[in-house]
Amino acid sequence: SRFQIQRGKTDPTSYKSLGDCFRTIFQREGFLGFYKGIFPPILAETPKRAVKFFTFEQYKKLLGYASLPPGLAFAVAGLGCGLTEAVVVNPFEVVKVTLQTNQNAFTEQPSSFAQAQQIIKTDGLGLQGLNKGLTATLGRHGVFNMVYFGFYFNVKNILPVNKDPNLEFLRKFGIGLVSGTIASIINIPFDVAKSRIQGPQPVSGEIKYRTCFKTMATVYKEEG
Repeated sequence: SRFQIQRGKTDPTSYKSLGDCFRTIFQREGFLGFYKGIFPPILAETPKRAVKFFTFEQYKKLLGYASLPPGLAFAVAGLGCGLTEAVVVNPFEVVKVTLQTNQNAFTEQPSSFAQAQQIIKTDGLGLQGLNKGLTATLGRHGVFNMVYFGFYFNVKNILPVNKDPNLEFLRKFGIGLVSGTIASIINIPFDVAKSRIQGPQPVSGEIKYRTCFKTMATVYKEEG
């Protein structure tokens, strides 16, 4: 989140590199600074995984009735499960990003529950409050799962199964690694937009990053 919210080299909070980011956080915020916002993802992880794989199977069954080619069905089912997953995780993401972009020491931060209460009290449960950035989160999870599941199952079915269990493990691991890498590269613009919308705005009291695609266009125009 720290990398995604900085606005180029002119940003006073800009980090020169990953190493510089680690050093700065450690010096200013201590070791626990690396664990800001950890509680919301832990809370979200179990329901997120359950929703993701359960809905993937359900969408895949439904698409089977539509007589879609298997390759396309996997991709569309991935898109569907990703969109459903995004609705579940977005409130947790709002709290997480708010905590992670707070540059105070870990011990000076509010708890995850208190932060969520503050967001609800100030801005409500809607698209300006606990569900801010929902469109970008839908894009992030939808695109990632569409590419990941579509690529993984299509390539896995093309490459022959290996009788050697070690080589078979490497085959599946390699396909998963490539699938995840490609999906991450394609969906990262949505992730940046999500962090800009959910994180602190450049000027207090003024909303610069409001909607997903407008935020992408602004970032592209100003930062390339």
